[in-house]
Amino acid sequence: METLQDIKQTVIYEAPIQKVWNTVSTSEGIASWFMPNDFEPKVGHEFHLQSPFGPSPCKVLEIDEPNRLSFSWDTDGWIVSFTLKELGDKTEFTLIHSGWKDRDTILPKANEKSSVIRNRMDNGWVDIVNERLRKAVEG
Repeated sequence: METLQDIKQTVIYEAPIQKVWNTVSTSEGIASWFMPNDFEPKVGHEFHLQSPFGPSPCKVLEIDEPNRLSFSWDTDGWIVSFTLKELGDKTEFTLIHSGWKDRDTILPKANEKSSVIRNRMDNGWVDIVNERLRKAVEG
């Protein structure tokens, strides 16, 4: 069994930490760069991300404003975490998508191997974090 590594993306945004936090910790903010949702920044809050494959059940696991937020995503054990670090008037933002299973485990929703989905997600997150979220916080 070879468990797949976490996806990790770290970028620096030309935006103050509070602005980045508001964009990643509110329903409206998350919808502006990721997916429509009914997120609320409360530990234990259950919400849905409206993905192209249908609604994904999620749950808020951790909120530490303005530095850290994590939630479970969908039914395969994924956890998505955002870590923010203040760098003067800039913000270092790290996204971690963890909870990957063995590379050959078939994920039922997509009906493909974990390794295939992880590669696709990895590329997706690069685009989301570097393009879409950047535009949302720097625009």
